[in-house]
Amino acid sequence: MRGRFLCRLLCGGTGQGLGVRALSRSQTLKNKTWYQMYLESQKRNVIFPGMLQPETLNYKELAEIIKTAVLFHNGPLVALNKPPGLAVTGKPGELTLLSVLPEVGQNLGFNQDLQVVRAPGKESSGLVLLSSCPQITKTFQNFFIHSRRTQKPTVTYWAVTAGVPTTPEGEIKAALKLGQVRGRDLVVPVKAPSRQTLKEGVKKTLTHFFVEDSASGCALVKLQPLTAFPSQLLVHMVLQLCPVLGDHVYSSRIVSVLGENFMLPVETSVPQTQVLNEELLQRLKITSEKVALLPLHLHLHQILLPQTSVAPTVLVAPLPPFFSQTLCNLGLRMPGKPRKN
Repeated sequence: MRGRFLCRLLCGGTGQGLGVRALSRSQTLKNKTWYQMYLESQKRNVIFPGMLQPETLNYKELAEIIKTAVLFHNGPLVALNKPPGLAVTGKPGELTLLSVLPEVGQNLGFNQDLQVVRAPGKESSGLVLLSSCPQITKTFQNFFIHSRRTQKPTVTYWAVTAGVPTTPEGEIKAALKLGQVRGRDLVVPVKAPSRQTLKEGVKKTLTHFFVEDSASGCALVKLQPLTAFPSQLLVHMVLQLCPVLGDHVYSSRIVSVLGENFMLPVETSVPQTQVLNEELLQRLKITSEKVALLPLHLHLHQILLPQTSVAPTVLVAPLPPFFSQTLCNLGLRMPGKPRKN
């Protein structure tokens, strides 16, 4: 059916009729249908293939999309590849991932509710880890907590940044807090936090970054957060003067003067559509009027898990079609892939 195919195209799901069986490891880590659908979307002349607009969907339509986004299912554990633009949780009555999980769980044969174990933010894409077993959920959460305490990364994100970090790899350390900026609730950095401020909501955050490739004034960056804070990765890349492509909230804290990026005071900047130079717009094959539609290029690609009988120790989610398209347009390549001219 055309409607079902469109659902699969939107979220890059496997569309393999998973039912309640588990995917093999090779099937989990490779998703050929994702790329086939990307090619199909090119024929349809879609600007950003793989995008999702929840505000245009009803409950049934969103549930069908999420059903096709299942990457892994074994026993009580499920992994999805979340499309960008979909909030995981929200207010009662809002259309979110959590709101359609009962139908998704029923489709997979669950009698118990699925609980979110790990998930990216609303605008990000990538792996969502779900469990119907409280014991498994607790085991995984304890594993993540212990890994953070021992500074061992368990999640890996891919990001495309407007700008290239000055070093090929490094650590980003910053104290962050949620604060009011011109009437908006935003994450702001805190210089020299005191013990008192650390007790009042300020948190020390840490991210490892690795520049995997650079071209066209942009970079493909691997990010491994060792702490968890809202919008941590977006704010950290802004502090590197290299905002994530499609960041229409925190990128406004950076201004370019004669080709050099500078940080503006937080209190003087307000969220707005990301500003990109004409050369970059041409490479992305979009006009300045379309920049507001540019999706966030931040993808939760990999999650490490403890050794259990219900899942492999590594889960991987393929890149969204629009992300792959951007890499091609900018001349960036994933590790192990030949460079395209």
